[in-house]
Amino acid sequence: MARNQDSNQSSNQGRNQGSNRGFAGMDEQKQREIASKGGKEAHRQGVAHEFDSEEAREAGRKGGKEAHARGTAHEFDSEEAREAGRKGGQRSQGRDNS
Repeated sequence: MARNQDSNQSSNQGRNQGSNRGFAGMDEQKQREIASKGGKEAHRQGVAHEFDSEEAREAGRKGGKEAHARGTAHEFDSEEAREAGRKGGQRSQGRDNS
């Protein structure tokens, strides 16, 4: 048992250093291109996951928290915040005047 753990640790260490093999070894732009093609094909075939409003809300919440934690979230100035609030209010009242 200890032998397997040692070999797993050594193989995991190689991954942390970056491997040139497979999807994980590709540069980020190439990964995005491939993932985009896969997503488009899944939609074409009708097998892509479709988010309901609750799943979308949760995904947005998680993404926002992560962006703030990383310091990459957009910080609204007062005018942008006012405009976003106005649009949200119009939509919630059925007056979508985007």
